[in-house]
Amino acid sequence: MKSPRGHRKEPPAGYGAELARALSKLGFCSRSQAAALVEAGRVRVNGVVRRDPRSPLAVGRDRIEVDGEAVGSAAKVYVMLNKPRGLVTTSSDEQGRKTVFQCLAGAGLPFVAPVGRLDKASEGLLLFTNDSAWAARIAAPETHLDKSYHVQIDRVADDALARSLEEGARSEADLLAAKRARVLRRGEKNSWLEIVLDEGKNRHIRRLLESFGIDVLRLVRVAVGPLQLGALESGKFRHLTVDEIAALFQRG
Repeated sequence: MKSPRGHRKEPPAGYGAELARALSKLGFCSRSQAAALVEAGRVRVNGVVRRDPRSPLAVGRDRIEVDGEAVGSAAKVYVMLNKPRGLVTTSSDEQGRKTVFQCLAGAGLPFVAPVGRLDKASEGLLLFTNDSAWAARIAAPETHLDKSYHVQIDRVADDALARSLEEGARSEADLLAAKRARVLRRGEKNSWLEIVLDEGKNRHIRRLLESFGIDVLRLVRVAVGPLQLGALESGKFRHLTVDEIAALFQRG
């Protein structure tokens, strides 16, 4: 696959990295999983067992083997998942909770990492990739990618509430605000809002609404920049197109 417009090039062969980080960058596994493999003596570099996950090497020049099999750079993969409620956004969980990776199991993908997070109770669009430079650009604060959410709350909303969410409120040490907010629809006892953020503090929307005494009933991310969740079923994923990969960083 050709690098899409706006996509950073891979570092040249021979760039330095720590061993566990290199295995993660090559798409073999997560960095924590790589560290465990190294410490267990299952990783060789140029035929020599390495047991320090932080030992340096030249990626693309030094030969890395895990359990006797050579590890090479995996093809770049870019995936959109419709995350179901109740899954945690991590590759493994110490508490034994189900993770988003069960939705990708058996698909034959190389190791991919989530781009950002959705908390356990949240749903919707979650990106995965093994292209760490692309992921870093999405997550970088200076990129200011809009992220759109549909949020069901426990009361009947009005336009005044939407304006208040845009003006913001303090929660602990943070000033939280929506870039844009509007009422989508109202029921007898609850409402759906559309809330757009261009930054993402921890539990941003939930904390913002809590500051107004409002509880969130459902929270669904429906878009990241120009990428729309659309009709993708809950728990299903699809690969992004080349145009979609590039479009995240194009400006009109």
